[in-house]
Amino acid sequence: MKLIAPKPFTIEAGNRAVLLLHGFTGNTNDVKRLGKYLADRNYTVHAPLYKGHGAGPDLLIQSNPIEWWNSVIEGYDELKNRGYDEIAVAGVSLGGIFSLKLGEERPTQAIVTMSAPATSKSTDSLQNRIVDYAINYKKLSGTYDEAIDSRTKIAELMKMPSLNYLQSMINETSEKLNVIQTPVHILRGLEDDEYYCESADLIYSSVKSRIKSVKTFINSGHILTLGKERELVFEEIYRFFEGLKWKN
Repeated sequence: MKLIAPKPFTIEAGNRAVLLLHGFTGNTNDVKRLGKYLADRNYTVHAPLYKGHGAGPDLLIQSNPIEWWNSVIEGYDELKNRGYDEIAVAGVSLGGIFSLKLGEERPTQAIVTMSAPATSKSTDSLQNRIVDYAINYKKLSGTYDEAIDSRTKIAELMKMPSLNYLQSMINETSEKLNVIQTPVHILRGLEDDEYYCESADLIYSSVKSRIKSVKTFINSGHILTLGKERELVFEEIYRFFEGLKWKN
C-alpha cells in the first residue's frame, strides 16, 4: 500500500497570521483541521513539516532536532515573506515547546501551547515513540511481518542518539521562559500523562506575560487537535486570538 506523504500547507484568508506546529513523530495532519477552522474565520495559517517527519522511520532517525527547529523558522519566515507582520503561533506537543522557543527568539503576537513538554525527563519515552511510529508505519504500508518485526528488534534498528540533544533543547527553552511577555494560552488534556500537566503549570508560572491562562480539557489526551474535544479546542484557540489586540 502506497502511503500519501503529508505536506506543509498554507491557507491565506485574512491579515492575521498563525503559524501551526505539529508534534514529534507527527505531521501537518495534526493541525490541519485547526488550520481550516481558523481559516474559515478569516485567519491566514501556515503549517511547516519538520524535516524527516511524515515519511518512513528511516528518514526520521536520520534527521535531528536542529533541522526540525529550522523548519519552524522557515515557516515563520514564509509568513513574513508573504507580508504578514503580526504572527501568532500555536503548537501541539513538541510544537508547543517550539512555539515557546519561537516566542523567546522572534516577535510573536500570541502563543498557544498544547500538551507541551517543559521539564526534564528520560529520553526513553521519546525513543518508544519512534518504535511505535516505525511499527505503525510498517502496518499502514503493508510491510509489517510479525515474525521478524518484533518490538525489540525495531528498537535496536531505530535508535536515535540526537534525542539527548532534543531534551537539552527543551530544557534550555524552559530556562528562558521568563523572557516571554507575549500573551500565552496553555492547553492540556486531563487524560494525558501527568508529565505534560505538570509542564503546563511550569510554563504558566515561568512566563512573564500579563495575559496568560491555562485551560484543561477533561476528556482529552495528548494530541488535543485530534481528540474527541477537538472542536472545543479549536473554539478556545479562536476565542483567545479574538480577544487580543491586532493592528490589522
